[in-house]
Amino acid sequence: MPNSSASAQTNSGIINALAAYFMWGLAPIYFKALTAVGATEILIHRVVWSTLLLLVIVVAIRKWQPFISTITNKKVVASLAVTATLLGSNWYIFIWAVNNDHLLDASLGYYINPIFNVALGMIFLGERLRKWQGVAVALAIVGVLIQVAVLGTIPVISLVLAATFGIYGLVRKKLHVDSFVGLLIESLLLLPVALLGWLFFVSSDTSNMANNAWTLNTMLVLAGVVTTAPLLCFTAAAKRLTLASLGFFQYIGPSIMFMLATFYYQETLEPAKLATFACIWLALLVYSADSLRARKANKAVSS
Repeated sequence: MPNSSASAQTNSGIINALAAYFMWGLAPIYFKALTAVGATEILIHRVVWSTLLLLVIVVAIRKWQPFISTITNKKVVASLAVTATLLGSNWYIFIWAVNNDHLLDASLGYYINPIFNVALGMIFLGERLRKWQGVAVALAIVGVLIQVAVLGTIPVISLVLAATFGIYGLVRKKLHVDSFVGLLIESLLLLPVALLGWLFFVSSDTSNMANNAWTLNTMLVLAGVVTTAPLLCFTAAAKRLTLASLGFFQYIGPSIMFMLATFYYQETLEPAKLATFACIWLALLVYSADSLRARKANKAVSS
């Protein structure tokens, strides 16, 4: 019976992980459907409606007390203000990239992210790179340099998406704050800025919801679900799977984005960009193989 229970937990974790990363990968379809709405305005709706939804979730799962204790801690709230800024920036850049035909760049950014995390661990956490981790980082750098040398452009969108999300994860990792409580506080910190922007700075045909068709308003309100639903699944998966196991699902999202950009939205994949992707894919293959080998070695030592 215990083995059966553990197997059920693992299977549930796998299903939730697949759901989370598939939703993240398919999110561009939602944002593409809102191309008539500006990126700033979409971000405002994302903040407003995800805040309301997260508030309901935190109350429903009885995390009100952790929320109160966290929000009264000035030091933690100050750190969450930093992560909120990083998260809001990441959201905005992603929305802008998708709606301005830079989905390939967004995909590359999330492919780079795991390698970027390794570099952040070395710089800020004093972690030592294993030999093959170093090779993976070097391959990623070569991939970026190919694009710089051949196209004469730095993949700014990709690097900023990887940097904002990577630094966000680094700071949140050190905070030890519940994921939902932390995200709710981050959303609440962004909320006044979003509301002020909505009331005084955004002036468009769609900014007044009273003048919109109900279908468009429904789409805008769904920004909260698009933001929160994958996180719910991801959190459920994280409780049932080891982080090492969960890490192997993280390539699903950018892979779906890559296929959407290339085959559905017909974005141009120049040879230099393809060479960059090839280097990143090879880097991720090396990184994943090394992680799997290290995991097996640790299991052998512990047993």
